[in-house]
Amino acid sequence: MRIGVYICHCGLNIASVINMDALHKKVEEMGDVALVKDIQFMCSDFGQEQLIEDIRENNIDRILVAACTPKLHEPTFKRVLEKAGINPYLLEIANIREQCSWVHMHNQSMATQKAFDLIKMGVAKLKLLQPLQIRTYKANKDVLVIGGGVAGIEAALTLADAGTHVHMVEKEPTIGGKMALLNEVFPTNDCSICVLAPKMTDVQNHPNIEMRTYAEITDISGSVGDFTVKGIQRSRYVIVDRCKGCIDQCSNVCPVEIPNPFDSGLGKVKAISMAIPQAVPQSAYINNEFCVGCGLCKQACPADAIDYEMKEEEFSFTVGAVIVATGYQGFDAKRKEEYGYSVYPDVLTNMELERLLNASGPTRGKVVVPSTGEMPKKVAFIQCVGSRDETVGNPYCSRVCCMSSMKNAQMIKERYPDCDVTIHYIDVRASGEMYEEYYVRSQSMGINFIRGKVAEVQPDPQGQMQLRYEDTLECAIREDPYDLVILATGMEASTTSDPIAKMLNLSKRPDRFFSIAHPKMRPVDAHINGVFIAGCASGPKEIQTSIAQGSAAAARSTRLLAKGELKNDPFSAHVDPEKCIGCRICEDTCNFNTIKVIEGKAVVDEISCQTCGSCSASCPTDAITMPHSTDEQIIAQIRAALEVKDEFPLIIAFLCNWCSYGSADLAGTSRIQYPTNVRIIKLMCAGRVDPDFVLEALQVGADGVLVTGCRLDECHYILGNHDAKHRMENLKEVLDEMGLDPARLKLQWISAAEGDKFAKTIEDFVDELTELGPVGSELPEVNE
Repeated sequence: MRIGVYICHCGLNIASVINMDALHKKVEEMGDVALVKDIQFMCSDFGQEQLIEDIRENNIDRILVAACTPKLHEPTFKRVLEKAGINPYLLEIANIREQCSWVHMHNQSMATQKAFDLIKMGVAKLKLLQPLQIRTYKANKDVLVIGGGVAGIEAALTLADAGTHVHMVEKEPTIGGKMALLNEVFPTNDCSICVLAPKMTDVQNHPNIEMRTYAEITDISGSVGDFTVKGIQRSRYVIVDRCKGCIDQCSNVCPVEIPNPFDSGLGKVKAISMAIPQAVPQSAYINNEFCVGCGLCKQACPADAIDYEMKEEEFSFTVGAVIVATGYQGFDAKRKEEYGYSVYPDVLTNMELERLLNASGPTRGKVVVPSTGEMPKKVAFIQCVGSRDETVGNPYCSRVCCMSSMKNAQMIKERYPDCDVTIHYIDVRASGEMYEEYYVRSQSMGINFIRGKVAEVQPDPQGQMQLRYEDTLECAIREDPYDLVILATGMEASTTSDPIAKMLNLSKRPDRFFSIAHPKMRPVDAHINGVFIAGCASGPKEIQTSIAQGSAAAARSTRLLAKGELKNDPFSAHVDPEKCIGCRICEDTCNFNTIKVIEGKAVVDEISCQTCGSCSASCPTDAITMPHSTDEQIIAQIRAALEVKDEFPLIIAFLCNWCSYGSADLAGTSRIQYPTNVRIIKLMCAGRVDPDFVLEALQVGADGVLVTGCRLDECHYILGNHDAKHRMENLKEVLDEMGLDPARLKLQWISAAEGDKFAKTIEDFVDELTELGPVGSELPEVNE
């Protein structure tokens, strides 16, 4: 084993603080190092060429680069190693710029010692690294799109146009989703179905799209590149290929009339009907719950399309990726009893008003007061019904309600200019392209805006509806009569998405919408590899955002499957079957459903493994290892850091790769100064921190241990930091029982944008440990 250490000066960024001559001499004295070189700029062409030349001339087989953060140039140096003929994973980077010279500019002596310790830690780990190989696996290039709303439609068409075979599954008899039921769409007031219908037809006619409507998925198994999908095609009792869409002939003879679910129950429809006039497929269906089997529709059908013997059919196919576009459901206004919905016929929801305004709705576009059948003279819109409301468990804003109410208020005002229209709002949220202009237009049309909550809707002595509300701008409580009240109900997570969440092991946020991998950097990626989320399945959003996410999800799945093969992450967990006892703890711990116990032994799906390491930390027999953060490698770093204690107190800090390590880097780029007393070990996730690491650090001389990760609700590995929190809090109780102050173990959750918080955490912890004094010798020896 011949290790080469390269110390970058980075101009004066490092060399102006760290004594490079002293550091070079210290590293030369290390027995395991075959070559030490100083380079002005390691990332320069000269630095890279020098590295290749030295590797070839000096038979160097492992490289440590002491320079800037690995987040900047680790890929660069890996490519250099490959070019030189060395396995790229036999590389270690010591961060002596962001986490040393830039944060210790006023203590050059200790900064130099810390830089040496970081290099020692890197060499200790480097000695234990093994060459890793990336393996490739065949991947199915087909994609499943769950949901035929506007997001699913856009995803399917984007994929199909790129040559990908798409399976679309929609639970309703037609695709189109909620958008197909709207009258017009803001901010341009385009006819909703006019702009959507051509896309719906394109889905049906596209040779690369296999569309299933009135169907549901019953099971999804497998993993990225090879999902097996099973489902049931429900019986329409109408043969789609024969039906001509001449709905009047069959529905006119049907004796059964039921509330139309696609008109929010306002209109009536026969037991055999078409979902909407523009339905795709353009085919009738029979609602078997209400059909009496009289046979009249079969007799009337000129195409012989009715089949009462039609059975449910099972289907199955395989895909490489899944796009979840299951949409949302509207808030049930009955839950806000104070507004009298379903008690007073003249209280409607915004979606019901959409159907009244729609030319294909129950009143063919006429808006009338249900109790009188007359034109409305005074209309009130009540905002935030089921949104921004802790009492019903929905503290979030539904984003579209303000604009939707303004749009519908404009429609009423245009059709009935003399109608008095008022919008009762908490805050008007009109942030977006043309939205503010839309708000101003609403005001210019004479629509009234009153800021304040509506307390209740109740009848006055004359039987007319009366609103009791606050006007915060005039500091008054008022009561006014209205003959039509519209409730702007918000969006809730669709309950039909719950089975999909279980099948794919997807996580949900506290608001019950699907979680995404990262709210900024991966806005359409689920935590499960190969699964993408688009549209309102991940939270309330406007139509244009849903369309954009449909395209984004399609692009992400195309990028994933374009080559027809997938590569494993060489850092994925590995199980030693000799040590595994089949306890299933790892199976329960894995947040990505990538570990299964088969025949008494844990098996890791390497393609789907996210390499967080929580399973390894939870394994009671140490049967699971992470190739680039094994227990031995981490313990070797701890011991190297504590080999010589030149200052008190000395802290071993475990930082997660994504957030807290980023915050330490940010402290450096921001030149935020903090004590030199900390030695950082980078792990993929705080969940990788095994209690044994903490005990080892305290045993060999650390005065304190800091465990940091992403903020608790923002972990890149769903619940990795929660796992760490649970383990470390339990460990604090153990430390207390052993006679050590639990304060020697500190937990902190820091985002990548909080460099100042990281620096303050180090300062505070140093002060706390100084008061406690040096760690005692009460800990028993830790088994290696």
